[in-house]
Amino acid sequence: MGKVYEQIDDRRAAWLTAQPMFVVATAPLAGDGLINASPKGGSGTFAVLGPSTVAYLDLTGSGVETIAHLRENGRIVLMFMAFEGRPQIVRLHGRGRAVLPGDAEFSELVQRFPPHAGTRSVIVVEVDRIADSCGYAVPRMDYVDDRDVLDLWAQKKGPEGIAAYWAKHNAASLDGLPGLDAAFAAERAATLADADIPAVQDEDRDWDTTAADGAD
Repeated sequence: MGKVYEQIDDRRAAWLTAQPMFVVATAPLAGDGLINASPKGGSGTFAVLGPSTVAYLDLTGSGVETIAHLRENGRIVLMFMAFEGRPQIVRLHGRGRAVLPGDAEFSELVQRFPPHAGTRSVIVVEVDRIADSCGYAVPRMDYVDDRDVLDLWAQKKGPEGIAAYWAKHNAASLDGLPGLDAAFAAERAATLADADIPAVQDEDRDWDTTAADGAD
């Protein structure tokens, strides 16, 4: 039987940050709007900021559904699953917002995460409901490693290429809700150009990283 908790304590925070991936879900207000669910991963890209506040590093992707939905209504849920050890699912329902470069909080927040060439924003969630459930149907799976293809893709694009990509693919959601504007793209490109981001070694691969556009 699942339980609802008043806050994220130290034990639960350690479990959440140890999971190699989680899923983010948002939706527009329109009844016929497209609901979005996006898998997120990458070591260190999720953080517990307080007993009822969490954040994750938002990396560039081919969609901008989460940011657009949060701009419209703020509703969000994050779902974490145990792929090893005791089965468990934890859902964090709350109100989210995208903190963008140029926002007062961005410089401090982004320091909590590892540097990534494709960083787009930091999503901050004020959690209203913390609940777990059994997770009995979630399969056991071994975590091998994080994929580096998104970092390689962003490095090959370069700051100007990423800015152009945002302008083309991240200006609006699938339903036409506002996403990123041109001013943000230009400012973020300048920030990326000045950032000290470790290079990822481009080893031999069996896919083309130039075509590996990420998800929202």
